[in-house]
Amino acid sequence: MSVSEIRLGEGTRGRIIEEIALSPKTARDLARSLGIQESAARGHLERLEERGLVVPTFRREGVGRPRKRYLLTPQGQELFPRRYEQLLETLMEELLQKEGSPYVTELFAGAARAMALEVAREIPKGKSQQERARALASALNHLGFRCTTEVDPSGILTIVRTNCVFRHLAQAHSYLLCEVFDKNLTETLLGQSGVDLKDSITRGSLRCTHLVQLQ
Repeated sequence: MSVSEIRLGEGTRGRIIEEIALSPKTARDLARSLGIQESAARGHLERLEERGLVVPTFRREGVGRPRKRYLLTPQGQELFPRRYEQLLETLMEELLQKEGSPYVTELFAGAARAMALEVAREIPKGKSQQERARALASALNHLGFRCTTEVDPSGILTIVRTNCVFRHLAQAHSYLLCEVFDKNLTETLLGQSGVDLKDSITRGSLRCTHLVQLQ
């Protein structure tokens, strides 16, 4: 069973993750709460440890050997839902209401430029725009986008993404995410202006496509 196949509250390992999230547990603790054999609990814990989801910790309690209890690792904690997007959307709405669209637009543009500069540090100087475009695709893929690049004989660079990690936010704030953030990220990394958004997932397309005339 892979990490992606573990569902909280479903199956023995999913239930074990939820139990350990409440407090550190021994194999015996889990066997009792889940109604399984202690040997079975140990086996599940070993598999979860191999996948980097739990880690044993030892604590002495009175006389005798220290007891082995299991804790969730940061990777294990990531199995639980996160509401980053909801928080970001609330912050965006507050900023738009209190500071206005021009301020938030510049804020997103600045964030995009800063991110591009971080990516650019990993690109050796003197690289061509095509090589920088591949670095852009790699950076976007690292963030969760499915991105590819292609240059035709006329020098038009096409950047295609088939997944949007900002899908929910972009539906509500397509201008800020698509026209401001994406545009500034791409232009800063490539070192030129003139990035054209041909189509996007927020407009009903199956992909986002940016076109750039390489200089």
